[in-house]
Amino acid sequence: MAAAAACGLGACNTSNPVLTTGSIAGRAPPMVVSDAERDCLGRAMYFESNRSDEGGLIAVGTVVMNRLENAIFPGGICAVVGQPGQFAAGVLTKPMQEKDLQKVADAADAVLAGERHPQVGKAMYFHTAGRHYPYPNMHYVAVAGGNAFYEKRDARAAKSGSRAENKPDTAAPASIPTFAAASMAAAQ
Repeated sequence: MAAAAACGLGACNTSNPVLTTGSIAGRAPPMVVSDAERDCLGRAMYFESNRSDEGGLIAVGTVVMNRLENAIFPGGICAVVGQPGQFAAGVLTKPMQEKDLQKVADAADAVLAGERHPQVGKAMYFHTAGRHYPYPNMHYVAVAGGNAFYEKRDARAAKSGSRAENKPDTAAPASIPTFAAASMAAAQ
């Protein structure tokens, strides 16, 4: 474990490639993921929320998981987060502040354990709160962590209240630095 702690935020994995998360009653089923996938989820949550609001972190994590469960998005958390034009530029490579790592790791673990933001529901899109776009296919469901979360609906779906089928571009997974070692160091 000392070797893993020495990795810091570098691009290394621990000797244990799979994390398991506990089950939270009444939530989505828990997921077992690699350190790299957990890191990608945490990075999206960190760079896309205002970081001061746990609800905002969980809301962004909910969108990532919603996309993961939808076949129109690339498979795997890192592929979803690394998709061009969908998340903040550099989300998979920018350094994170050490003081935030434990909070982000805890929030990522909660999402992997099944916690979801109740108002985000099945929404798969968001943008900075306070901005409004005139598109009739945007159905807003929540505001959290400095973001407005919405579902995309086509004209027929907007009238009937059901979700639309939208096909964004796909992309290959990006190179992934990890933050798992920071969580392990904090646990010692």
